[in-house]
Amino acid sequence: MSNFTASKPLDWEHKLAIRLPQFGHRNWIVVADAAYPAQSNPGIKTIVSGADQLQVLRIVLDTIAASKHIRANVYLDYELHFVPENDAPGIAQYKQELDTLLRHSTVFRLPHEQIIQKLDHSAHTFKILIIKTEMLIPYTSVFVELDCGYWNAEAEERLREAITEAHSNMEAHSKSSETHLKTK
Repeated sequence: MSNFTASKPLDWEHKLAIRLPQFGHRNWIVVADAAYPAQSNPGIKTIVSGADQLQVLRIVLDTIAASKHIRANVYLDYELHFVPENDAPGIAQYKQELDTLLRHSTVFRLPHEQIIQKLDHSAHTFKILIIKTEMLIPYTSVFVELDCGYWNAEAEERLREAITEAHSNMEAHSKSSETHLKTK
């Protein structure tokens, strides 16, 4: 069974709409260039949009933003910054349009291989959706790691601190009780 599906125009939007409510924290959506490889991991589903990459990305980000249960952390290839116009005509305009599209997003830039490793590691446990586009410029795939929409890193840190404090207090109380019992 193949994890690769050719989609009719706008069919990919329907597949995204079906998949997104199932997705949550630690799932990924990749809006990929045309040369992005089909992967053999059964946790990775690839669909071909037949559409413009920035149009697909805009729809993906808008759909995520409209979902209360998730939010997007965007990863871009660090190499993208260094791709010259003379080797990849259209890259300068693309980067300007991408920056505008991502202006309100949390964006991380990592070397391509590091992003692929994160994706591969996640695919062992979590589902990943790859939407291939018509983009013909290298290092333009956009990797969207989903995060919880109603819980953030600061809240998680406060929770972990409270748990650590509760454990410390329990240990102190336990040692105090042991000392009290030994003195009787």
